[in-house]
Amino acid sequence: MPQGGPAPPADPRVGDFGAFVRRARRAGRLVVQPRMGFGDVGAMREGLLATRGADATTVGTLTLDSFTRVGDLAAVETALRDGIGINGFPIVSYDTDTTRSVLRGVLADDFPVQVRHGSAAPFDIFVALMRAGLSATEGGPVSYCLPYGRTPLDESLRNWERSTALLAGLREWGARPHLETFGGCMLGQLCPPSMLVAVSVLEALFFHRLGIDDVSVSYAQQTSGAQDREAVFALRRLCAELLPDADWHVVVYAYMGVYPTTPEGCLRLLGQAAELAVGTGCERLIVKTVAESRRIPTIAENVAALEHAGRVARAADAPAPAASAASEREAAGDSQTYAEARALVDAVFDSHPDLGRALLLAFKRGHLDIPYCLHPDNAGRCRSYIDDDGWLRWADTGSLPIKGLVDGRGARPVTSSDLLEALSYVQRSYDRPFLHGERPPP
Repeated sequence: MPQGGPAPPADPRVGDFGAFVRRARRAGRLVVQPRMGFGDVGAMREGLLATRGADATTVGTLTLDSFTRVGDLAAVETALRDGIGINGFPIVSYDTDTTRSVLRGVLADDFPVQVRHGSAAPFDIFVALMRAGLSATEGGPVSYCLPYGRTPLDESLRNWERSTALLAGLREWGARPHLETFGGCMLGQLCPPSMLVAVSVLEALFFHRLGIDDVSVSYAQQTSGAQDREAVFALRRLCAELLPDADWHVVVYAYMGVYPTTPEGCLRLLGQAAELAVGTGCERLIVKTVAESRRIPTIAENVAALEHAGRVARAADAPAPAASAASEREAAGDSQTYAEARALVDAVFDSHPDLGRALLLAFKRGHLDIPYCLHPDNAGRCRSYIDDDGWLRWADTGSLPIKGLVDGRGARPVTSSDLLEALSYVQRSYDRPFLHGERPPP
């Protein structure tokens, strides 16, 4: 175990996250997962039990609170002492026995639990989850740094190197730790898919080179189902090419931007995320609920979303394995998304032999640049827009190494009104038919 690492009192081999997802995949089942977290111990346990009992193939989630995410443990202590509600489970502030009491009789090989957190400095979180007997979490040095605060990217990279090496040490206990990159969800919206695919793959490689050989890569549903399919196939092709000696799977996130307000629009959007996952051979889906546009969802609303996604997934036509592999190769091919993502990844590889250093240099040079991200270490020269077919396109590629791949004829300056229109594009597209009796989007 790396220096400073905990000796887990619980058996970290129980609830192997990656193994469970692989078993579900072989059985032809899509794994669905909530983003659920409560500060109250009883509510958190109730949420896990309800997730386990849902009529779907599920895994559990401990989503942490926003204070823990930024390391403000004093605020957590004040909230717990004064009975003030917090928006997630404070795993660092609770003692190990408390967390284990939440998991007792819930965590099992047929119901693994993942910790979700959002931190650019996750070392203490990793220590706490390992002590509780957990071995699955997520995030990344880029995806949990640039969108969420002002932590310098080089500091986040150091934090994640230390934390990932710590988690990899669980292998000495006979466990197989699992890390999911959040890189395919940068800012949740308005980032052209090639950048999401590239960052997702690069973070997975970052984890793998630090000793994690069981990873998942993420992709967030965007504004066009056809473009999303192209992107997921590109992501799968790149993983097959660059992670041949790792176990990996793909997790799709239901749309993370401004969500529809009508229940019908919400369910249709979630259902299309489930169809995207099944149709592209993905193994897991993170759901959203009908309450997303208004408030934090209840346990019952989370369960309803899980079951709806599960029903849609079961009804969707999944291609046979041989046909799936063939269609995947054909769809990924040298698609626009694949070509751009490969160029971005190669530019990072060319920056430095150490991947952490290469990521830092790539952002300094603008070879990676997230549209509309205001972090000081992001160049901020790239812009995107939604074309007439609903596809996310580059309006300005800045210093990205893809100029020869991007057709600039449709590019245009992006005004503030354009940006506001784009931010609400999905909400309007999915609410309008049900508000005005129009035909729903395909």
